[in-house]
Amino acid sequence: MRLGPGIIGVTVLASVWALGQSTSFISTWKNPNFDTIGGAGEKVATFVIHPDETLRLGPEETLAEELRERGIDCIAGYTVLPGELAKDPEKAKDFIKKAGITGAVLIRVLGNEERTTYVPGTAWYAGPYYPSFWGYWNYGWSVAYTPGYIRSDKVLTIETLVYSVEENQLLWAAKSETTNPKDVRKFMKQLVSKAAKRMRKDGLIRQ
Repeated sequence: MRLGPGIIGVTVLASVWALGQSTSFISTWKNPNFDTIGGAGEKVATFVIHPDETLRLGPEETLAEELRERGIDCIAGYTVLPGELAKDPEKAKDFIKKAGITGAVLIRVLGNEERTTYVPGTAWYAGPYYPSFWGYWNYGWSVAYTPGYIRSDKVLTIETLVYSVEENQLLWAAKSETTNPKDVRKFMKQLVSKAAKRMRKDGLIRQ
C-alpha cells in the first residue's frame, strides 16, 4: 500500500558533548497498516521539542536538509510555527494546516545521563614456571601489565517518531542512544542517517 499525502512525521532532539560519538537504536516499531512515505504532494515540517526556541533552529534545519536529500519535501518547523504557539494545540493546528503541512519532524530528548564503566587491566606472560628458579625468573620478568581504569561517557537518549499529520496516526517509532555527541549538526546528521537506514530497512522510505 502506497502512502497518500500527509504521511510523515519524525521526532528527534539534540545536545552537545565532547569525545567520540556513536548512535545506536534500542528499539523500533512500524505501523503495519502503512508502507512507504515521502510520496508526491506530501509536505513535511521538522520540529525540535525544546522550551528554548533558539535551540530549535539549527537542528530543525539540519534535519530538514537531511530529509530533503532523501527526496522528501521538507522544511524547518520554526518557519511555520512560532515557538510561543507550540504549546497551544488549536493555534498550532491552525498554523500547520495553513502551511499545507501533511507531516512533521519532531526532536525530543528522553534522557541525558553520565555513565561510568570500569575497563579491567590486562596482563600477558610467557608461562607460570613456578617449580624452577629460572622458570619463574623468566615468567616474572615477562609479565606486561596494563592497569584498569574508569571511563565516563555522556549518553543522550532520543525518541524518533514518524506521524501522518493528515491522518493523525503514528507510522514509525524508535528509541536511540548517542554516546558522547560532539556537536548538534554532526549529531543530527548521524542520527538522521541511521534513522533513514532503519526506516528503509523497515520499508517506510525508499531512499
